[in-house]
Amino acid sequence: MEIHWQISEADVGKVRVFLDRHKDSPFVKNRISRNIEKSAPKVTKDLFWEAMISCLLTTQQRSGPDSAVTRFICTNPFPLNYPACSSQTNLSHFVSKTISDFGGLRMANKIAEAVLNNLGWLESGGWQRIFRIVDSLEDNEKIEIERESAEFIDDHLKGFGPKQARNLLQSLGLTKYEIPVDSRIIKWLNEFGFPIKLSSAGLNDKNYYNFILDGLQQLCQRSGVYPCVLDAAIFSSFDTDWSEDRLIW
Repeated sequence: MEIHWQISEADVGKVRVFLDRHKDSPFVKNRISRNIEKSAPKVTKDLFWEAMISCLLTTQQRSGPDSAVTRFICTNPFPLNYPACSSQTNLSHFVSKTISDFGGLRMANKIAEAVLNNLGWLESGGWQRIFRIVDSLEDNEKIEIERESAEFIDDHLKGFGPKQARNLLQSLGLTKYEIPVDSRIIKWLNEFGFPIKLSSAGLNDKNYYNFILDGLQQLCQRSGVYPCVLDAAIFSSFDTDWSEDRLIW
């Protein structure tokens, strides 16, 4: 069985009007600069680690511009940076205490468990595999490579599902097509007129997630926009008061 997506000129027009409305958002400008124009800094172990921790944190709580999780992620130096974490004799306790002591953050023990597991995997050969992915994505123009990379992250990093695997790669400036589909995207698509009524309840199912993303990618292709830019515009439409110093991905 195959699905044939039919995108009308009216659909394309609605996308373009929506994008024009949000083109001056710092979030949209930042996404174009980092992911399309490739201005994001070179991915290092430190940078990947901080992005990974940030994704684990935002999985467990809403990340608006004035939220505790945004303040934590924007703290300089980053409280759970790679050198600090990799040098701990009791990493789980260190992560849990750091998160709890900051205040306003949830699921400290669950995040700590995931961090401990992921450090063990990375230090046991995972780093080499991660940087092979980074190399393959740096000059990539294929959706298939991005999807394979996101699914590898989903399969190997604890605490990551389809959404946060893509969030991680997008936040590093590595992807343009595979985006983190969440409740905001679902709400926007339902209001836009997606052919079936969508629910965010099934987004942990890879097939359901890919079905939605396939449709969104087709819509973007017909509209002449990269999915990561539409994602930034949708995100910005829900939280309009992001400032440059609070952008977290």
